Amino acid sequence: MFRVTRRYQFSCSHRLHSPSMSEAENALVYGKCNNPYGHGHNYVLRVTARGPADRGGQAVNIALLDGLVEREVLERLDHRNLNEDVDWFGPAVPTSENLAAAICLRLRRSWQAVFADAWPRLDQVCIEETPRNIFQVNADEIE
Repeated sequence: MFRVTRRYQFSCSHRLHSPSMSEAENALVYGKCNNPYGHGHNYVLRVTARGPADRGGQAVNIALLDGLVEREVLERLDHRNLNEDVDWFGPAVPTSENLAAAICLRLRRSWQAVFADAWPRLDQVCIEETPRNIFQVNADEIE
């Protein structure tokens, strides 16, 4: 069994602010990330798939994976405001944890249309917000 990870980059902005909390609570919980004008990140997205190598010696068709990530994630997020331009979060605050979960769910929903066989399977999504802030979710643990 192999795990294959592809790395992608996109830029977007967000404001961490919960309408269910007061201004003071938001400032306390989210600090400078609660800036009313928002702030941006150059995110690094890592998508990991797992599976056995096929007859050609590959576990994942990289071109198919790249196309899926481009359509379902990058085209929808790159140079967008997560609070205003993206409807993936509902009432949830667009934290990087929630972003990783939303990307994972979106990829999982479209996976079978691209990878019709039993393998490969989506294994993990990882968001690197900054070199010090990295958020990872396993595909089989997210709902």
